[in-house]
Amino acid sequence: MTDPLDTVDTADGASPAGTAIPAGTEGAAEVAPGYRPARTLPFRVEAVRQLLRRRTLVALAVVLGLPVVVWAAFAIGGTPSGRDSVPTMIDVATASGVNFALAVLFVSSGFLVTIPVALFFGDTIASEASWSSLRYLLAAPVPRARLLTSKVLVSLVFSAVAVLALPAVSLGVGTLAYGWHDMELTSAGSLPPGTAAGRLAIAALYVFACQLAVAGFAFWLSTVTDAPLGAVGGAVGVAILSNILDAITALGSLRSVLPTHWQYAWFDALQPRLEWAGMLKGVSVSVSFAVVFLALAYRGFRGKDVVS
Repeated sequence: MTDPLDTVDTADGASPAGTAIPAGTEGAAEVAPGYRPARTLPFRVEAVRQLLRRRTLVALAVVLGLPVVVWAAFAIGGTPSGRDSVPTMIDVATASGVNFALAVLFVSSGFLVTIPVALFFGDTIASEASWSSLRYLLAAPVPRARLLTSKVLVSLVFSAVAVLALPAVSLGVGTLAYGWHDMELTSAGSLPPGTAAGRLAIAALYVFACQLAVAGFAFWLSTVTDAPLGAVGGAVGVAILSNILDAITALGSLRSVLPTHWQYAWFDALQPRLEWAGMLKGVSVSVSFAVVFLALAYRGFRGKDVVS
């Protein structure tokens, strides 16, 4: 049976504009010798196209420059001190390189890392539609499912680089500035630098996993609108709305299904004994949202008119 997603678009008069014809259907469309749907729009080609875009370079520059900005703020303002003898993550940021990396991750994980993720996923299809280049990609012909899959994979890689490079660069900057020492815990005690670096990696991966919900929603918006800023802004707006709703304690247990409710569950990795329960709940909620919206994107884009 022919996969309903394995379709090609035609530009001739044999079918209405924007309709999809199952690949391999006899008499429906002529296929050029040597044409292989799986070879269209390779990952490398799409990755280079997206990498050379100005928004990609600016987004990566902002993310990678943040640790230097935070270090400069500490250098100008001096060593932070705890209030009421209760240290916070910012107060112990200068204790070691790992502490500095965790402090940068803390100040950015609530909102800043959402922006590049929403940008890479929300801009990818909508920008092609706004430039009128989407119809030419499909007329190449690139199967619609293949197009979406290539876009998703490239956006996922770029988002991972943006989110995971932040703590990695922060660790390098912090180690140069404050040394490779034990990580000072905000509660009590400390962790050896090797163990602390492993906990930092777990926290960074969890922060990225929590952004998958935003990624899925942004990608779905990108397939239903021709306005890239609308898709990106809509995804960021939903993240802000989720944070606002999560602050309303009257909602009770309903807040646990919000994609941002578990965004700081990675604090459990900063305890002497690693706890996984909160992070597992956060990942399950985020992945569930991502799967639902990606499915909606594929289903809606399969029959979308891209030439009107």
